[in-house]
Amino acid sequence: MKLEVTELGPIKRALKIEVPEDEVKKHFVQAYAQLNKQVQIPGFRPGKAPQALLEKKYAKTVEEDVVRRLIPDYYERAVRQAGIVPVLVEMPPLERAKIKKDAAFSFTATVEIKPKIELRDYKPPSPMSLKPDKRTVTDEQVDKTLEVLRERQAELHAAPAGTTLNEGDYAVVDVEGFLDLAPLEGAKQDGQLHQVGSKAPILGIEVDEQLLGKKEGDRVEISQPYPASHPDQRLAGKTVVFRVTVKAVKQRKLPSLDDEFAKDCGPYTSLAELKDKLRAEMEKALKKDIEDTHKDFILKRLVDTHHFEVPETLIEREVTAMVRQAMQQRQRQRARTGESQDPVLRQEEVRALREESLPEATRRVKVGLILEAIAEKEGLTVGEEDVKAECERLATDLRMAPEELRRLIESGGEEAIDELKGRILADKSLDFVYRHAVIQG
Repeated sequence: MKLEVTELGPIKRALKIEVPEDEVKKHFVQAYAQLNKQVQIPGFRPGKAPQALLEKKYAKTVEEDVVRRLIPDYYERAVRQAGIVPVLVEMPPLERAKIKKDAAFSFTATVEIKPKIELRDYKPPSPMSLKPDKRTVTDEQVDKTLEVLRERQAELHAAPAGTTLNEGDYAVVDVEGFLDLAPLEGAKQDGQLHQVGSKAPILGIEVDEQLLGKKEGDRVEISQPYPASHPDQRLAGKTVVFRVTVKAVKQRKLPSLDDEFAKDCGPYTSLAELKDKLRAEMEKALKKDIEDTHKDFILKRLVDTHHFEVPETLIEREVTAMVRQAMQQRQRQRARTGESQDPVLRQEEVRALREESLPEATRRVKVGLILEAIAEKEGLTVGEEDVKAECERLATDLRMAPEELRRLIESGGEEAIDELKGRILADKSLDFVYRHAVIQG
């Protein structure tokens, strides 16, 4: 095989590949021998028809068959010989390839390749330099977390007789709408628990302002006008009067911060033990946040200090994935609200999302290539134990069994598994840089 590699740019190559004449002849002989066994030629037993007759009748079919066999095989050989890693391959159309049984066969494949990255400043003697993060968990933060737990444990109790409603209090109310002094069908709700100040509507109206200062047994009336364009013809252009009756006033009672409270929160014997547990969890979360902050800085520095052309193919793949994910999320939101979308507006939305996603997609691809290069240079690999650990971590986050998550991933085929392994390897590379970084001061 003859191979001629031509540079078309920093990350683009043209591979001119020539298949030797003897290889071409061999494939033609094999193709005609196989064809002879398969076809029925009048006057000849199976496998005994003269090749000249087969060539006259099936020459075009055999040529196409030989081309389909030769091009993928010799392309793979050429890639290995050239020592390149293609990310996009533009093969010549098979139907246009010209081949003769008694001559060498040449074709050209254009490939986009991964860039060669000259790694720098990621490990000693030139490690990444990080600023110290001196954040700590304070007593005040622990106390605030305790208050959150206390709020969750609060109970509603009937307020003393004559208590007026203030913001934060709860009212049990009956609400009924009247149109022209007659009860309006479908506009009645009894025993509704409402927190004053929440601005949550009842039967479509806000009641907070009218409830402030009221007490059990009080009644207020709220007039609600409707526009002439209202879809309910009963209400269009009319005013509905809503009568709101305060049936009860309730107030939240916070539990005392004592050992009994701690026991109600979990397997704790004392308030001190609960506080120690909260502090430990908060310190663990803070440590993770500091690490994530440092790693975000590392990724930014890696992008800023490594300059190379990013393959357009990889960027396009990432943009497509980002847009697909965003559109699926928006579609789920529309499904919940019953909203429909015009196809033309959808195309405009996709176009806008593609433009918006391009910078981040480019950054992600660049980060991925740099981390991949670090993994290759440092001999980092992903084993079965790594995959198992990652599945367990993801399963915990998603609140599902690790086995179920693993089956879900494997149902996506090799591509899904390779994607998971790629993320694990990228995390390993980032951890490598982080472990070898130097925190100043």
